[in-house]
Amino acid sequence: MAREDRPAVMPEAADGPPSAESARRAVEAVWRIESARIVAALARYTGDFELAEDVAQEALTEALLTWSRDGTPTHPVSWLLATARRRAIDSFRRRSALDARYAVLASRLTEGDLSSGVVDPPDRSEDLPWDPDRIDDDVLALMFISCHPVLSPEARVALTLRVVGGLSSEEIARVFLVPTPTIQARITRAKKTIAAAGVPFELPPAQQRHKRLGGVLSVLYVIFTEGSTATAGDRLLRPDLAYEAIRLARMLAALQPDDPEVHGLLALFELTAARFPARTGPDGEAVLLEDQDRRLWDRSAIRRGVAALGRSSALGRGLGPYGLQASIALCHASASSVRETDWERIVLLYEALCRLAPSPIVELNRAVAIAMAEGPQKALLVVDELTASGRLSGSHLLPSVRGELLIQLGRIAEARTELELAARLCRNARERSVLQRKAVALE
Repeated sequence: MAREDRPAVMPEAADGPPSAESARRAVEAVWRIESARIVAALARYTGDFELAEDVAQEALTEALLTWSRDGTPTHPVSWLLATARRRAIDSFRRRSALDARYAVLASRLTEGDLSSGVVDPPDRSEDLPWDPDRIDDDVLALMFISCHPVLSPEARVALTLRVVGGLSSEEIARVFLVPTPTIQARITRAKKTIAAAGVPFELPPAQQRHKRLGGVLSVLYVIFTEGSTATAGDRLLRPDLAYEAIRLARMLAALQPDDPEVHGLLALFELTAARFPARTGPDGEAVLLEDQDRRLWDRSAIRRGVAALGRSSALGRGLGPYGLQASIALCHASASSVRETDWERIVLLYEALCRLAPSPIVELNRAVAIAMAEGPQKALLVVDELTASGRLSGSHLLPSVRGELLIQLGRIAEARTELELAARLCRNARERSVLQRKAVALE
């Protein structure tokens, strides 16, 4: 609520006249931080995902013009919501088929105020398209809507990054190295699919939420995994993407504090991201685990990861797949070197993970741990079984690991063949460079 002794604009405006650049920075900052709450509130208010995003974008455009003239308002989120609300009402007015719906909305609202938005609004919370006590529920609902099972996995990721993460279509396209129109089409189809399916813009009931939580977690996992080791391109890491996944996981952990896997996923993210500063060299080249300067690891992130894993364990339901992976990451984070790592424990954790969430990647990682704990010969048996199954056909990871094991066994010619194959299959330039160097060194 406005107070007489509070300035009408943000303090930065007092240093000089408003400018287009300061307005742009303010709009970008507010959108990056608050976009999920804004879109979620507008989606619930309008009952239309696409309209909610459209009016939010229109409000941002208006903010760029108005704030550069009048300065940034003291309550920029309220300004954007009020402006978007008016745009939504205008849209409903234009839709003759929705006259009845507009009448219901208009009966709750008072128009004509906040013409510029710089003057703080009076304390009429009923005019805002959200209930302050429901903000958390709105954001959580937006996550579940974006990850609804009616959508394809690719659409879930794109929509989550757009409406929950606040990334533009261009940013998402750069992340996944696909044309911007492809991402735009995915997002458009996702919105239409949600509308056609009649998905309600509200937090699902507890039972449905529990059933669909796995989908939300898997989307965040995919986003973080791509950020921690890019599948293609000339960068090993995409930290902006990984940190966006961490931000969303923290938000989800705050909104779902009693779910152990949410905290397990957050722990995995924090412990993995802690190693980012040491994973690349000055020119962006990949630095292998055994060559990393562990003094560069982010100790604050490790502490946050340990705390999140502790919360996951304290809930008393046993560790799930993400909690187990976080425990593996903790083994690495707490070791002083590769040699001093508790590989026996890592093998046991991977065995538990294989029973809980079996996959060929988990089996391959288990083989790496077996090689470190018990030697390459036993590990090679696991890798050869994977090769025979064909479950990782086309992946560079399998020949990469097999080549390393063959080097340890002294089978150099075979190892070189495997590493050359891995380099041909690898789409990430930084990883491919490492594989090529290893293959050349064996000549």
